[in-house]
Amino acid sequence: MPGDLAPARLRAAFGAFPTGVVAIAAHVDGRVTGLAASSFTSVSLEPPLVSFSVAGTSRTWPELRRAGHLGVTVLAQHHAAVARQLAGPAETRFTDLPLTVSAQGAVTLDEGVAWFDTTVERAVAAGDHTLVLLRLHSAAHADDAEPLVFHRSGFRQAG
Repeated sequence: MPGDLAPARLRAAFGAFPTGVVAIAAHVDGRVTGLAASSFTSVSLEPPLVSFSVAGTSRTWPELRRAGHLGVTVLAQHHAAVARQLAGPAETRFTDLPLTVSAQGAVTLDEGVAWFDTTVERAVAAGDHTLVLLRLHSAAHADDAEPLVFHRSGFRQAG
C-alpha cells in the first residue's frame, strides 16, 4: 500500500467513498445562513446525536455556531443544483429555495429526504477541520425520496 499522503492524493482517496449531502442552516441575525456538507453521519441513538465536519477556514461556521438551533436537511437526488448553490457565495446560497424555519430558528429545505432540528453539543478542532457534534431535538423523513450522493468529486443518484 503506497504511503503518499499528499493533499491531492488524499482528496482523491477520500472521494472514493460515496457520501450523502446535507444542508445545515439557521436563521441568524435576521437572515438565513448555512452550508452544504458531505461529512454528515449518525453517531448515537441514546442520546440522539449526529455529526459533520467543516473546514477551519469556513466563514459561515462561526455565524452558524451562534444559532440556537440548526436545521439539517438530507438532500434528495434532484438537489444537485441546490448543493452547488449552497457551496457558492454566502449571500445567494438560499435565494429562491423553498425553506421552512422553525420557531427556534432551525432552517430546513423543502423536498429533502430527511430533516433534523439540532443544537450544537460540542465542536472539536480536528486538524484543518472542526468536528461538530449535534444533539437531535426532532427528526422526520420522506418515505419515497432518494438521496443525493457525492462520489469522486461529483453528484450521483443513489442506487
